[in-house]
Amino acid sequence: MLDTIFSGLFDSSLPSFLSVRNFIICVTAALILGLITAVSYRFKCESTRSFTMTLAILPALVTVVIMMVNGNLGAGVAVAGAFSLVKFRSAAGTAREIAAIFLAMSTGLITGMGYITYAAIYTLIMCAAFILYTASDFGSTTVGNERTLRITIPEDLDYTGVFDEIFDIFTSRATLTTVKTTNMGSMFKLRYDVTLKNSANEKEFIDKLRERNGNLEISLSICEAAPAEL
Repeated sequence: MLDTIFSGLFDSSLPSFLSVRNFIICVTAALILGLITAVSYRFKCESTRSFTMTLAILPALVTVVIMMVNGNLGAGVAVAGAFSLVKFRSAAGTAREIAAIFLAMSTGLITGMGYITYAAIYTLIMCAAFILYTASDFGSTTVGNERTLRITIPEDLDYTGVFDEIFDIFTSRATLTTVKTTNMGSMFKLRYDVTLKNSANEKEFIDKLRERNGNLEISLSICEAAPAEL
């Protein structure tokens, strides 16, 4: 019984042609597993509609490619080419997006080889891991009193050390990460990564900064990862 469940559709002997029945079974299974992957990825995570749809149909796309070249020398070239598509995405993706794409593609690879039960088990295990890690905030670095501070100052104010006094009082760490000009060069925009000593003093902290920067724009937000980071 177990041998039958875990055997592949193409295990007995390599068929000279792909039957319509096996084709429909594999593609349908890939679409269902892709839908499970897409739903799991969206758990507590914002995603565009196009990316979610891609995750849902990607296993079926890979499944068809693998079935069409099954048993041929071109199989290795097809798989390598399919996986290389990841680097040609127009927008730089996060590590989570790349992992989801590889999950969807590997699911399609297993399904395309005819091992539908193994593909289902693999997908359920990996999606459960996705959900578990997301729910537990595994690997999160945005915790406690870490904040991203953005301050606008006039061009005649030397930003080097101008806020050190205030930082010494209200923060345990303050690192200047970005400086850029704005408003035709008449102002500077500074970005700091700071760790507050006491988050209850946020308003007082901002008030002190306003006194120093001439009451120009200030924003204090939850710590943001650098855009280039994975």
